Amino acid sequence: MERQVPHPSGARMDPTTILIPIAALGAVGLISSIRVLYEYQRGVIFRLGKLVRAKGPGLVFMVPFGIDRMKKMDLRIIALDIAPQDTITKDNVSVTVNAVVYFRVADPSKAVVEIEDYYFATSQLAQTTLRSVIGQSELDELLAERERINDIVRDIIDSGTDPWGIEVTGVEIKDIGLPKEMKRAMARQAEAERERRAKVISAEGEFQASRRLGQAADVIEKHPAALQLRFLQTVVEVAAENNSTTLFPIPIDLFAPFIEKATGVARGGFPATSDDDPEDDGADVDAPATDSGSLLGSGADEATLREAARLLGLGAGSTGPSAPEGETVPVTREEVADDERG
Repeated sequence: MERQVPHPSGARMDPTTILIPIAALGAVGLISSIRVLYEYQRGVIFRLGKLVRAKGPGLVFMVPFGIDRMKKMDLRIIALDIAPQDTITKDNVSVTVNAVVYFRVADPSKAVVEIEDYYFATSQLAQTTLRSVIGQSELDELLAERERINDIVRDIIDSGTDPWGIEVTGVEIKDIGLPKEMKRAMARQAEAERERRAKVISAEGEFQASRRLGQAADVIEKHPAALQLRFLQTVVEVAAENNSTTLFPIPIDLFAPFIEKATGVARGGFPATSDDDPEDDGADVDAPATDSGSLLGSGADEATLREAARLLGLGAGSTGPSAPEGETVPVTREEVADDERG
């Protein structure tokens, strides 16, 4: 017997054969349409090549099968190191300057659409701006006003990158390289400035010391005993250094009473000072003492003169080899004066 084959038109198709591929295709599309973005990330969505908007962070859904495309953007601050730039300052000094620029993506859509590579563009703009600002500044300003230079460079770069959706948060000049000749010149200048300050301080100290010494002299003038106390203090300081010889300055006027007692001559033949009373010693203060006769008094006899000369060590009144033993050689007033002048 022949077996009859049913006609295909009368057969029924199984629904599972259709649902399974559709479910698989939907699952693939669902998985491909889901994106997860971190907190510091944003996703710029393009639908069929047209910009839609930036999405994120968290779970992001897109139209699957290549209809929506997403480009991730990092919003964290980027530290851009500027290579050393050889430039010349306003006062014609060759310097080498390098800096660092801190920037971030503020608008992800502009950073993707407006410029091809925002990192490279920001780097080039920072280099040219740094060279331009350094060329408009003098070396002293560059060294002393670095913060102001940093602010100027940051403002210029920020205004240039603002259409790209880039925000410049800071610019810092790291190092300024100077030629060796300029470093030596600056070292000499600093040394001269230090010496000038030292001389000014020393002169100021001398001026203040002179004023103090003047005040001390006024006090000693009112209290003469203070001079003696100061003298004794100086002797103590000198003796503390283990010196074998100590000099004691003694006024010669202290010997005048002894000479006067031995010779009978007023004030021992010394000229009168302004502190002495002319009535007490009988000497004329205003009369100049020009010779030995006026110093010893005009009324002194020959014996008195010889005794005064012997006490003063002038050779008068001494016994010479030509004189007999125990006999005194007569000395005149003129001889005494000659010995004093000699």
